[in-house]
Amino acid sequence: METGTGTSQPSTALPRTGNETIFAILFAASFSHLLNDTIQSLIPAIYPVLKDSFQLNFAQIGLITLTFQITASMLQPVVGLYTDHRPQPFSLAIGMGFSLIGLILLSAASSYWMILGAAALVGLGSSVFHPEASRLARMASGGRYGFAQSLFQVGGNAGQSLGPLLAALVVGTRGQSRIAWFSAVALLAIFILFNAGRWYQRNLFRLKIVSRRPADGVHLSRLTILSALAILVALIFSKYFYLASISSYYTFYLIDRFHLTIQHAQLLLFLFTFSVAAGTIVGGPVGDRIGRKYVIWVSILGVAPFTLLLPHVNLPMTAVLSVIIGFVLSSAFSAILVYAQELMPGKVGMVSGLFFGFAFGMGGIGSAVLGQLIDLTNIRFVFQLCAFLPLLGLLTAFLPDIERKRAA
Repeated sequence: METGTGTSQPSTALPRTGNETIFAILFAASFSHLLNDTIQSLIPAIYPVLKDSFQLNFAQIGLITLTFQITASMLQPVVGLYTDHRPQPFSLAIGMGFSLIGLILLSAASSYWMILGAAALVGLGSSVFHPEASRLARMASGGRYGFAQSLFQVGGNAGQSLGPLLAALVVGTRGQSRIAWFSAVALLAIFILFNAGRWYQRNLFRLKIVSRRPADGVHLSRLTILSALAILVALIFSKYFYLASISSYYTFYLIDRFHLTIQHAQLLLFLFTFSVAAGTIVGGPVGDRIGRKYVIWVSILGVAPFTLLLPHVNLPMTAVLSVIIGFVLSSAFSAILVYAQELMPGKVGMVSGLFFGFAFGMGGIGSAVLGQLIDLTNIRFVFQLCAFLPLLGLLTAFLPDIERKRAA
């Protein structure tokens, strides 16, 4: 993972400007994100197995997700704020170590409380990983922030799609002990992140560039910035609350409505998450070119017709619409995150931790709330209700046009 910036021979070293895009580091950050989120997505993918083994109800399943997501979300802004002032290059590998311990505990869990403890450890690993890995991608971006964030994010979404597929192939209905096989994934991630941390440590000079570069020519009042951040938080809520209905309960919805087997339902969940991964790479680069506000418009509000139609169609159309929804909705996060970083220059870690953490928190709260609502009503009603969430994309109209102000 050596790059020209890290060599000791001046004659062959790249100029230490920080303006060059370091693709080796970007791919390392993206691939480690794939491995991290493969581990994360394994947990909801094995819910049917855990439900049968421990006789869980939907509220208990929602609490597993809530435990994982809250652990993953609450510490992220704190980690990001701390590392804005004291960078920790090797915290990436340490965070993955927590996920490794969580996997081992989950594979051997003999009680519901052990499952919650394992989920909390995996969440703790994510809370350490995401702010610093997002900063690592920005450091290596060479100024192509949207592209770097999308590449980083697509790794995570690819991992989220691989989790259900690997759960179907490796775990299946053979029991939770097979989860221990995924320890190899965590060990590979630790190796990659340790080497990425070495590059990070040698290139700390880049932090001054990516952390202090303001949005040129843009001067916004404090009230405007706070209002814009509140709108972005609302958009994150709509996106991840809706995604919670898919990630945690899509397999149950398919089984209930179309009488599919667990493995067939997991494969359709893989199809949805794969479309999310495919769409993620679009949002950042397109936002770099045409403006992030337009990407947010299309991604959040533009998906509403498809979500509203999804609960009323047959199985083939359900598969098709889920792919469209995943592809369109996935482009929002990279655009939202980079937009927020431009609103608050100099606080890359805190902004990344805040938005990653809030996204995870909304996913966890959404899963718990929706689980309770399914127990009180039924799963089809909940999917019909969640279909209206993307209409919150109308709030995008109130975001300031940063790119237009910069051009003026």
